[in-house]
Amino acid sequence: MQNEPDVKPKPDAKSTASMETELGKLIVEQGLATQAELRACLDIVRDPNTAGDSNSTLGQVLVDKGVVTTSQIGRVKKTIEATRGQEIPGYQLLAKIGSGAMAMVFKARQISLDRIVAIKVLPRKLSENAEYVSMFYKEGKAAAKLNHPNIVQAIDVGEAGGFHYFVMEFIEGHDLWDELQADGPHARDFTEREALDVIIQIARALEHAHSHGLIHRDVKPKNIMLTMEGDIQIAKLADMGLARSTEDVKSAKAEAGRAYGTPYYISPEQIRGEVDIDFRADIYSLGATFYHVVTGRVPFDAETPIAVMKKHLSEALVPPDHINTALSAGIGEVVEVMMAKDREHRYSSTSDLLVDLEAIAEGRPPLQARKQIDAGVLSGLTGADATATSEDDDGDEIRANSDLIVYIIMLAAALAVSILFNVIQLVT
Repeated sequence: MQNEPDVKPKPDAKSTASMETELGKLIVEQGLATQAELRACLDIVRDPNTAGDSNSTLGQVLVDKGVVTTSQIGRVKKTIEATRGQEIPGYQLLAKIGSGAMAMVFKARQISLDRIVAIKVLPRKLSENAEYVSMFYKEGKAAAKLNHPNIVQAIDVGEAGGFHYFVMEFIEGHDLWDELQADGPHARDFTEREALDVIIQIARALEHAHSHGLIHRDVKPKNIMLTMEGDIQIAKLADMGLARSTEDVKSAKAEAGRAYGTPYYISPEQIRGEVDIDFRADIYSLGATFYHVVTGRVPFDAETPIAVMKKHLSEALVPPDHINTALSAGIGEVVEVMMAKDREHRYSSTSDLLVDLEAIAEGRPPLQARKQIDAGVLSGLTGADATATSEDDDGDEIRANSDLIVYIIMLAAALAVSILFNVIQLVT
């Protein structure tokens, strides 16, 4: 009996046609080809005599004609595969622009308004976890409460085909983290003025969020999007995934004892898992971000996340103007107050922080920061914070001890001069 020849299954014609159609649309949508170039290549595919190969595909012809590269075709096909099965009514998915353990993000078109949006989709395996689904919807609802030019706008949230999705404003640009990476395509060194501009915009975003009773809890370079509007760079605060209402006591108690945030930028009270986290946690994280931008390095670094967090709790901060000596003294004062380990020594409001940031931008001293520093010195003189031995002591308390020593030395010197003057008077 003869062995039957191996027969390879032919690809489903309908599936192939669908892939070709989607491929053509995305190639044009992503600016890889013009409509005229696409039509010319499609004509070749449809005319085997011209193509010289009845099995020619649109992708092959586009590559053969030098319209796109093989790698570009590969990326577009991966996008099509990733978006299949994730149909969201009212939206056309165009390209996958990001992915992580928690979600995938797609560039899409909102069909009704013919505008480009970003859609965050929760993976199916997480869609079956009630806790993750709850957090996902909390993010959408938190973002929906806010309407500010420096906050990524929320548009819609819902579920389709077993996938939970969150639609938001699409930002044509990249995140601040990309600009801080020395070997990245967007890497650059920030001037003091440029750094202030970004931080002021995010401080305004936080002021708006805080006025609505929301704490972001994860301010960091990766959650700051940068885009251009004409010649002006706009910074936008993104990702409300860890945001929490100050009135949400139930969630606060449920999260007690657990550290939520990113180790390089997390506040000491978040590390300790305190229940009453407030706006000052965001001020600390923004201060850590500010530090990174103006010095080119994170405030505290170590081999493990736990070791980094221990430094946030107990290690004195090296002032940013000691690392970047070109910085004005005001920057160092503001960052040190923003990152005081004891939140009572930080800014008493986000509005006060903005007053100082705008003052420095205008060449004036940061008076609000100096009030906080002076208060720390006075506290040290009264003995309230005369030592700095506990794990939670901060740079302000250490500075208070130094000022006390200086004060005593100056007092002793003045006394010595007075005695010497009296002796001279008696002799003469």
